[in-house]
Amino acid sequence: MSISASAVLVELNISVWPAAKIDREITSQVNASASAHKDASQTKKNLFAGTSLRADIEKFAARVRLYNNQHTLPWADKGERMLPTKLFMDYKQTMNGYERTFDMLCDNFFDEYERLVDEAKVNLGSMYKAEDYPDLTDVRTKFSFKRSVKPLPEAGDFRLDIPAHDLEEMRSAYEVQYSEKLADAMRTPWERLHEVLLGMSKKLGDTSDNKKRYHDSLITNPLELCELLTKLNVTNDPKLEDARRQVELAMLGADIEEVKDSPLVRENLKSKVDAILGKFEW
Repeated sequence: MSISASAVLVELNISVWPAAKIDREITSQVNASASAHKDASQTKKNLFAGTSLRADIEKFAARVRLYNNQHTLPWADKGERMLPTKLFMDYKQTMNGYERTFDMLCDNFFDEYERLVDEAKVNLGSMYKAEDYPDLTDVRTKFSFKRSVKPLPEAGDFRLDIPAHDLEEMRSAYEVQYSEKLADAMRTPWERLHEVLLGMSKKLGDTSDNKKRYHDSLITNPLELCELLTKLNVTNDPKLEDARRQVELAMLGADIEEVKDSPLVRENLKSKVDAILGKFEW
């Protein structure tokens, strides 16, 4: 099946300087005092302990990677992921904003770098070593936000000057791999939907009267996923669309306050969720 018109391949690479070093002196002291039967351990030190500017960049990068994974489907073993063209403009706009924020956070860190190094002398005390801190020029190269987009190739699209028999053999092998990759990619929407439904069923089946365990996300998460699945279903799988629509219908009119207050409401919603879980081959 060719879906080259329905998706593109995207690759996101974000680099953040970990700013952590193994302190060999402290490690030696710890291992020397440890019991002989224990494995040796290595002691890492945070070069900017007590400050958050660099850590904020790391947390933001994790948020961007999460968005990327949630709005794309797996394709290659590493790096490249499949982005449905229906999501392309939203994805591009969001990533443009993320890149600007990433650059701003990095610039804030670079502006404060010399001061943070001076603070580290106080915060780390005897663990401070000047050689652990590169020049600012080198530090800048340790942060990057890169992304690329390219067309999803057609299955069996080869333009090689090799004998016809060998070319056909390569084409057949590639088409098998292509189909396997596509099948693996389309398992992801099913797995996400299954995970959400299992979590709902478990929470709704709780017999305790603890209202605090029910949050807005119990309603919003499945609805948001249903909206996303209309775009992640690049093969137009009718079973996935059926499952999505049934979840959407099950959540119609659901109110978190009623879920909190009424065991009957929880029981009814759980029965709908369980019916969907039982209908499809997950």
